Amino acid sequence: MSFEAPLLLLGLVLVPLAALGYWLLLRRSTRYAVRYTNLEVLAAVAGRRRAWLRHLPAALLLASLATLCVAFARPTVTAKAPNERASVVLVVDVSGSMRADDVKPSRLAAAKQAMRSFLDRAPDSLRVGVIAFSDEPPVVVSPTLDRPMLVEGIELLGPGFGTAIGDALGRAVELARTTTRETGEPTEAGRTPSKVLKDEDGRALASILLLSDGAQTRGLLSPGQGAEQAQIAGIPVYTIALGTDEGTILAGPPGQEQVIPVPPDRETLAAIAEYTGAETYDAESAETLEEVYENLGSRVGRVDRPREVTAMFVAGGALLLAGAFGAALVGAPRLP
Repeated sequence: MSFEAPLLLLGLVLVPLAALGYWLLLRRSTRYAVRYTNLEVLAAVAGRRRAWLRHLPAALLLASLATLCVAFARPTVTAKAPNERASVVLVVDVSGSMRADDVKPSRLAAAKQAMRSFLDRAPDSLRVGVIAFSDEPPVVVSPTLDRPMLVEGIELLGPGFGTAIGDALGRAVELARTTTRETGEPTEAGRTPSKVLKDEDGRALASILLLSDGAQTRGLLSPGQGAEQAQIAGIPVYTIALGTDEGTILAGPPGQEQVIPVPPDRETLAAIAEYTGAETYDAESAETLEEVYENLGSRVGRVDRPREVTAMFVAGGALLLAGAFGAALVGAPRLP
């Protein structure tokens, strides 16, 4: 927490001074408001109260004073706010291994549901694109704010054959550049700028979320070359390794199918994330995968911005003050 007017916090000195004054008042000689010789009988008639109740109004009053002093200093907190210029490219593996059912109901079905969860959590101002890759990495949906179009594109995803991770990363970098460019960088005619635009905190306005469940088997670019393109462009690539080491699929002509193990290539995906300055996740169940996408949906496309919370402290101080008066009225001693 920070303060717009920190010097006004000096007003908090009044709180211990007021507490000291209250303590001195309690220690001064007591003068009885009535003359009655038998004080024991008077005390029995007036009733007994718990000792702490007599100090409750003063404690609430001091707390109210402290809260209002903080409010005068205009406190601010850092909160996540949508960045209207941000974009993200969802890159999803649709190779044949995504038919494995070690992640229920299948890896691909779980991935599609998790991507929909991402859209639910992402800010409405975030442009989202979708690339599905197997042998090749076609663009399913270009970065857009149209959520129904994105959902429709996700629903159309189906399993293919090979796994071209490097080519998919290269295509995602190109797609991110078309949405966010570094306008101040001098470029040659016809050459795409090497860097994407950054926000005021120096972070890239474009991100890539790469989900894969296996090792590369196709493509012109290696995963390392694809990651290098992303790193040069300044785009973080968050990676998700989907599936378990026990995952298998049936492959081959009818009647001659063979059981093929399809464990995820966690090492390659972790290296891609680390090289591009992002994070990697391991999802061995549909629930875990959905949590990962929900978490990323609440983070990607947002920026830390200060938010003044003076009104909350004023309201808290007013409630404490009202509580002090209420406790004083309810707890005041009464004679029958």
